[in-house]
Amino acid sequence: MSDVWTIGVDVGPTNTDGALLVGAAPMATVKVPSAGDPVHNVRTAVAALLRDAPRAPGASGARGAPPVAHVAVGLRSAAHAVTLRAGLTRVGVLRIGGPVSDAVPPLAGWPADLSAAVHAGSAMVDGGAGLTPADATALDRDAVARFAAGLAGRCDAFAVTGVFSPIDDSQEHEAAEIIRREAGADTFVGLSAGSGGLGLIERENSTVLDAALSRHTAVLADALIVSLDALGLASATILVARGDGTLTSLEYLRLHPGLALGSGPAGTLRGAGLLTGLTDAVVADVGARRIRVGLLAGGFPQESRPGLVIGGVPVSFPMPDLIRVPADDPDAFEEAVDRMQPGAARLPLVLVGGGSAASAAGRAPAADVVLPEHGLVAGAFGAALSPVGGSHEQLVRTGEADAVDEVREGARRSAVRAGADPRRVVVLPVERVPVPYLPGVACSLRARAVGPPAPL
Repeated sequence: MSDVWTIGVDVGPTNTDGALLVGAAPMATVKVPSAGDPVHNVRTAVAALLRDAPRAPGASGARGAPPVAHVAVGLRSAAHAVTLRAGLTRVGVLRIGGPVSDAVPPLAGWPADLSAAVHAGSAMVDGGAGLTPADATALDRDAVARFAAGLAGRCDAFAVTGVFSPIDDSQEHEAAEIIRREAGADTFVGLSAGSGGLGLIERENSTVLDAALSRHTAVLADALIVSLDALGLASATILVARGDGTLTSLEYLRLHPGLALGSGPAGTLRGAGLLTGLTDAVVADVGARRIRVGLLAGGFPQESRPGLVIGGVPVSFPMPDLIRVPADDPDAFEEAVDRMQPGAARLPLVLVGGGSAASAAGRAPAADVVLPEHGLVAGAFGAALSPVGGSHEQLVRTGEADAVDEVREGARRSAVRAGADPRRVVVLPVERVPVPYLPGVACSLRARAVGPPAPL
């Protein structure tokens, strides 16, 4: 509907940006200084946007509360929690795989201070899926129960990672049931099957960080609800930006806290595309002290591939591929833009952000340079106008004719669980990645689905 009002907020380290839109048209934008509390920053920006908003037709009350359908927020607080080792939950780490997976123990290679803040104890138990059902090993249920009972009351979250669980995640779910029975029904249990491909270490690390962020995310979600309710927006849906350039509901984020990692840069890349009408471009987010350069491909951020590290830990979260350079180093800036160009035919360079984008344009390498209107608050536009998203990844063997349809349906269900309108979900083209080193496995299929937020 063209008269639907939406609000986007991007909480940055220096400033918090906001945009109030009717349909896709901006009604108001703000930039306010960021304080320490991200929820306070959101409330300040939203209050500023609403302060001069015209009364909604037919609205009751002295002010006439505007008909805001949803408020979408881009946050960096999860990344800050990991970087600062603050507000993290202690996690019991369970690996299912037996001797086949014990060459590298859980959390090996983690920075000592992050491990100390997160690690409540770990165990490696027999079990694990295989390339075929015949290759699976039975789960040692008694060992899982002993581990959970031993940590009951000593930690508030668990992370479960099984060998080959992206092929068959049934043992992870079985272990989660045992853990909740021993440690409490409300215990957060993160499962690795949806956290990336077969790579055990990155998938396990991501699951542990997911669990470590569970309390931080729950507190943040509760505070956002209370804060926006106080502004008269109790009927608005609250969404949070994800690291892949889409949105998710608060309820889904509580289950998968790591989805918010990278959400700020992802929203800025999306906003740059939406403000210019470009689906493919190199984007430079110009700050006061540094410039972040990324690639917009097909309207979404190009994701970082193997080698992504958060807080000193290799992970498999979907996050934008970024090159960070000092704002006062034109040579490094030019090199970063060149490295992000996908080929000889150079894409346009879009400059956005709260720094001096006009000044950066004078130092930009040879390319079509675009300075969009409202580029100072591109992240807020990206949050307000991005769709709700979901994804599904599955390893398939040669001859599994129904696999593509299964992956597409898995992505559709994921988007609906994240808060998309089930009637309007669109599944994007399926990605195929060869996995030649596994006998009998042809490739990994990954599908993404997007759709507008479901009505509250």
